[in-house]
Amino acid sequence: MNFYEQVYQTVKKVPRGKVATYGQIAALIGSPRSARMVGWAMHAMDGGKLEKIPWQRIINRKGHISTTCETHPAMEQANILQREKIKVSLKDGNYFVDLKEYLWRP
Repeated sequence: MNFYEQVYQTVKKVPRGKVATYGQIAALIGSPRSARMVGWAMHAMDGGKLEKIPWQRIINRKGHISTTCETHPAMEQANILQREKIKVSLKDGNYFVDLKEYLWRP
């Protein structure tokens, strides 16, 4: 299984109501210094994968929704997380999730 597929399989395990970080996913697949590559894997998903993989549950290590994707902007990610009962705060134009409360701990 290639790196991207390992990322997707791990992201599928993040339960509804929880989030994980890019670095956390990288560490779980045995590549702890590859958080940025996890981001690229998430960005590379096509429409079919977007429907099957909970991409919205992956955020940065500060709890910040850091997507820059025009197709799926931060506001959309925040809205989906809120529908999953995750509290998202807007601070200085950025969306944040409290990792102490919502971080997935497998």
